[in-house]
Amino acid sequence: MSEKKIIAICQSGGEFQTEKDGSMSYSGGEAYAVDLDTETKVIDFKQDLAETFGYNIDNMLIKYFLPGNKKTLIMISKDKDLKRMINFFANADQVDVFVMPQPNISNTPASRSSVTTVTEAVVHVSSPVGTSQTDNHLVTHETTSLDIVIQNEVTPVSFAYGPNLEKHHNKAAIQWENTITGVEQRFSSFAEFREALHKFSIAHNFRYKYKKSDSHRVSVKCKAEGCPWRIYVSRLPTTHLIRIKKMNSEHTCNEVAAKAGYRATKGWVGNIIKEKLRASPNYRPKDIVADIKREYGVQLNYSQAWRAKGIAKEQLQGSYKESYSQLPYFCQKITETNPGSLATFDTKQDSSFHRFFVAFHASISGFQQGCRPLIFLDDIPLDAKYQGTMLVATAADGDDGFFPLAFAVVDDETDDDNWFWFLSKLKSAAPISQPITIVANFTKGLKDSIFNVFGGECFHAHCLRYIAEKLNNDLKGQFSHEARRLMVQDLYDAAYAPKLEAFEQYAQDIKAISPEAYNWVLNSEPQHWANVFFNGSRYNHMTSNFGQLFYNWVSDAVELPITHMIDVLRGKLMELIYTRRVDSNRWTTTLTPTMEEKLKIETSKAQSLQVMPSQSSIFEVHGDNVEVVDISQWDCSCKGWQLTGLPCCHAIAVFECVGRNVYDYCSRYFMAESYRKTYAESIYPIPDVEGPLDGEGILVIVTPPPAKRPPGKPGRRAKLKQAGSLELIRRQMQCSKCRGLGHNKKTCKEVAETHEASSTLVVLPIQMEEEMHSEAV
Repeated sequence: MSEKKIIAICQSGGEFQTEKDGSMSYSGGEAYAVDLDTETKVIDFKQDLAETFGYNIDNMLIKYFLPGNKKTLIMISKDKDLKRMINFFANADQVDVFVMPQPNISNTPASRSSVTTVTEAVVHVSSPVGTSQTDNHLVTHETTSLDIVIQNEVTPVSFAYGPNLEKHHNKAAIQWENTITGVEQRFSSFAEFREALHKFSIAHNFRYKYKKSDSHRVSVKCKAEGCPWRIYVSRLPTTHLIRIKKMNSEHTCNEVAAKAGYRATKGWVGNIIKEKLRASPNYRPKDIVADIKREYGVQLNYSQAWRAKGIAKEQLQGSYKESYSQLPYFCQKITETNPGSLATFDTKQDSSFHRFFVAFHASISGFQQGCRPLIFLDDIPLDAKYQGTMLVATAADGDDGFFPLAFAVVDDETDDDNWFWFLSKLKSAAPISQPITIVANFTKGLKDSIFNVFGGECFHAHCLRYIAEKLNNDLKGQFSHEARRLMVQDLYDAAYAPKLEAFEQYAQDIKAISPEAYNWVLNSEPQHWANVFFNGSRYNHMTSNFGQLFYNWVSDAVELPITHMIDVLRGKLMELIYTRRVDSNRWTTTLTPTMEEKLKIETSKAQSLQVMPSQSSIFEVHGDNVEVVDISQWDCSCKGWQLTGLPCCHAIAVFECVGRNVYDYCSRYFMAESYRKTYAESIYPIPDVEGPLDGEGILVIVTPPPAKRPPGKPGRRAKLKQAGSLELIRRQMQCSKCRGLGHNKKTCKEVAETHEASSTLVVLPIQMEEEMHSEAV
């Protein structure tokens, strides 16, 4: 059978345009057609495109849109990505592919020594760049200024404008030297003129000041004493246009005039970096500093670059304030485009944001149709402008992959009422008719909320990582690093132990190190975290931070306004469900691949076991130990079958002995068919995510919560912490001489005393030797 072929229409050199509904279109540039099939290698594809469009193969990006989704570009970087694209478009004859250069983001920090011939200019601009015309009055957009130092390379070529400096070769001079051309030049507003003047002054390296500025005219002069450079602009009568009426383009000032301070708004820098930030969302402030200096001759510091990045992000993504006001409309659109979903929010008495909850119909249906009755609860702190916390509920699919069920954004995770509200919404959105196991933290507020919402229908399994983290913290300062490490390891072994004897043995190992730690373990409610005592079914999943992939998504989107962040996560979930559905439709196995592999391992172990029948359904199996298997009850005395849902090696040995089909005794949740049911439904795009700005039809007003940025240097705070993760047990300082904790050999008092005594002992023989030598002489 021939391979599936598709024509890739490869386009480059054009521009993306963002429509009102958030979708993107591409226009301009060149196009090139390439035949692709599943045997095509990415390196060959890239080589072809690099030769066609003249790109460096190592600095080239290839992207495409998913079918029916014009909002998210998917990158092709390896063979698997290329094959997946071809499979996505299996029913189409062609696919649009976009080729673009890798953003040139420098990793070299800005340095004064990097410019060989430098004229340092510090130019004061007394007025901000951004202003707008409203009701015949000038309204200033930016009042916060950045002090910037300009460093310009010079050449022997002079220019007509500016001080008697030599023209520098940088992007500013090339792009902006003609933003002001002379008398009769027109602008659509005073704001446009101010921006053009600002760029012109950077390109020609001079400073200026406003002599007059009102809603009808602006007069500007060079700030150097005695320099005749002047420009006068006024409104063109009966129009909204602005024109240059008079201009003296001659500069008589010298290089000394450039040595002042240069003021530019963060909005000006934000406008410059906006497009780079669109192409590379992880554009770092230190890279902004380096690029602005190299391309425009302007020296920023880290904080200025960080603030400018914030302005650019708001221009690209919308404002945080407007995003909160759009929440009612956003919830309405979710339920309209994804019927059966639950999207709701709460505000406080002052109309400020309190919390938001969403569970998409595809997630609800997938959980009810194909997932185990097992839910993982966790919280993710949001290091964003308004902080807050994300509450997350995930499930496990049949291949032991994380399955998104629901999530919420709340203003404060410590508010116990938020957990109760979240769980109430979750139960309402995804009701189930059988007992459920919830793996979560064991804080009192969460424990009470789980009990109050689910009651006796639920088994609360305490997250083992939180248990281990608490044990480690409680033991700090009392035991060495190695002792604590061994006790935490014994705690994990005790939790996973399938039999009481093994649990007691590991507990005794802890007791041998510390009786206090042993008592701590016994008093930590092991019936909620140890396999041997737990009454629910957790399928050997011991921790609540199950969805690491979801945490990564949140980390990438955390700085976005709230509706944009939620929509990005929706897009990620949509792509995940679509991709897993496509992948699973190609499976030919009875179980999911992961479970097939686990079953294969147990089957290989079963080959060396001996089976002895006892009655029709009960068997005795001999190996390293003797185990009893009851196939009618799906039970083995090793407890492996019951804990995992897959037959253990002892049960498989029995099936092979009596000719039973092992797949008849596997949990239905691990069947490939159940997996396909999990991902049968789709999450659909949400058009016009920004919604109407006039508030028409919106009955509830939502304002942002109080901003409460944590302390720390801007942009250099700790990365988003993986919720519920166990901190590494840091090695405590231990003296290599006395073996004491909290100090080293150099600061050890015992060693110091010993050294003092030994020094005295050493001196005596030397003194005796010298005396003997003197006597001999």
